[in-house]
Amino acid sequence: MKRFFSPQHPARIFLITGTITALSLVYVATSMGSSALFLTLVLILIEITFSFDNAIINARVLAGMTKFWQQMFMTVGMVIAVFGMRLVFPILLVMVTASLGAREVIDLALNQPALYSERLITAHPYIASFGGMFLLMLAMAFFFDPGRKVLWLSVIERPLQQSGKWWVYTGIGVAVLAVFTLIPANHHPQETLIAGAIGIGIFLLLHALTNAISGTEAKQLAAKQTAWTGFISFMYLQVLDGSFSFDGVIGAFAVTQDVVLIAIGLGIGALWVRSLTLLMVRRQTLSTYRYLEHGAHYTILVLSFVLLFGLLVDIPEVVAGIAGLIIVGLSITSSVAAAKLEQTSY
Repeated sequence: MKRFFSPQHPARIFLITGTITALSLVYVATSMGSSALFLTLVLILIEITFSFDNAIINARVLAGMTKFWQQMFMTVGMVIAVFGMRLVFPILLVMVTASLGAREVIDLALNQPALYSERLITAHPYIASFGGMFLLMLAMAFFFDPGRKVLWLSVIERPLQQSGKWWVYTGIGVAVLAVFTLIPANHHPQETLIAGAIGIGIFLLLHALTNAISGTEAKQLAAKQTAWTGFISFMYLQVLDGSFSFDGVIGAFAVTQDVVLIAIGLGIGALWVRSLTLLMVRRQTLSTYRYLEHGAHYTILVLSFVLLFGLLVDIPEVVAGIAGLIIVGLSITSSVAAAKLEQTSY
């Protein structure tokens, strides 16, 4: 019984998530029928599968936050993730891109889901460019980090690490954005440029603020530093979650056009991803599997280019999902093999 109340016990970590999931599925089954229940389960599975790498990156950031901000991530952040990013934000996006009022967009979402889906898809260039560039910058910041001690694919990672300057990977990011903006196959160059530049800018701002605050050594600012570092890390995680979830919301319309089911399915999936993140932090999974974080960042790199190439051609969401599972799986296998090799060498 004592183990159950341990912060590391999965039952305690997933208790609230499991309860909400059960209640939501019962509601869907009783009020909408078995077919709606099946679609909801599919959406949950899609969200968890495609966001597994998001949980890994979240765990790295969350591990450096105080317990207060970890709790904020699991409470306030959960509300933002479930209702904000997967329900409210798409509505706001349609309002801006289609020049419609809130009441009109909500009416479309509830009563004309097919038209709402079309309006949302027209915002895809903004989503793809912003998400693609933000995630690309995130991946490059990891691989170009000169302070990183563990390398997985040394042939690729060591040269990048040796040229580890923020302005180097920023220049690469700007060059990539320029290429995708100017390429003739992209019929939305203005949207691509604006949204991509915002993605780069927000990443650099959050990254710089985090580094500046964590690098402050004045003792009298220690408490303020901790608070600001936690707040910025919290906001960073919300933007990161948004970058992963935007395109997933659009992809969900391929499963169903029922906005309520999409909100429930993706929302429950987001709850499980958050709980999985906390489990990784409590059990120090990133320390146990040394290359897991590397696998997640390679997956993010792939996802960033899937989003960017999505500006040119239609790429199924499953491509990024399958690629991510393969890469993360290989990183776990490599981590286990490296740990066994270390044990036999002693």
